Amino acid sequence: MTDTPAPHPSHTTPTTPRVTVRGEAHLEVDPEIARIAVTLTARNTDRRTTLDDLNRRNTATLDLIKGYGDTIEKLETGTLTIRPELARHGRGERIRAYHGSIQLTATLNDFTVLGEIVARLADHELTRIDGPWWALRPTSPHHATARRQAVQEALQRAREYAEALDTRIDALLELSDTGTLGGTTFTTATYGGAGVLRSARAESAPEAAPVDLEPVRQNIDAQVEAAFTLIPPNLG
Repeated sequence: MTDTPAPHPSHTTPTTPRVTVRGEAHLEVDPEIARIAVTLTARNTDRRTTLDDLNRRNTATLDLIKGYGDTIEKLETGTLTIRPELARHGRGERIRAYHGSIQLTATLNDFTVLGEIVARLADHELTRIDGPWWALRPTSPHHATARRQAVQEALQRAREYAEALDTRIDALLELSDTGTLGGTTFTTATYGGAGVLRSARAESAPEAAPVDLEPVRQNIDAQVEAAFTLIPPNLG
């Protein structure tokens, strides 16, 4: 009995060649919104007085911010805290004072009044301002522009590869985002520009001068991968 020799592997050329390319887009645009965080504090040996002082400052701050109308796109109240401070010495749990704080976040869409708002808020007693943080809205048209540019670059690359083979692309097989963490393709930078401002204003003090704040331009990155079929080239 003789063994039948194994057939040789086939090396046939695929009838429908394909090309896979990546398209990228990088945009730098002006921000659309700015956020500032406002922290109000109060301290007194009496708990009720501490809460009343905090409530008074909160009302004044909300009135000031709301006075700018449609410039304020969003105004949110965060954490409210009232905590006792225990005496360091002595027996028992003797309360030395009460500390209160409340956090607010304001989102603005008009940067021409941002410096004025920051200065006026910082001129309030026991008030801390953090920000601004510049950003684009999630629905910003700049995101769509970056996506279109990334797709167009992928298409152009595929055409160039096809031309190098003296043929043309035929059909799109697949188009997908290629974010670094499984799909997040577009990233927006944020920046804390104003730092922290504190002040305790006397009643006779003049109005604080506006703070000069320069918006930070935002970076948008888009990446896609695209697979195309090619009309079979003549490689002979």
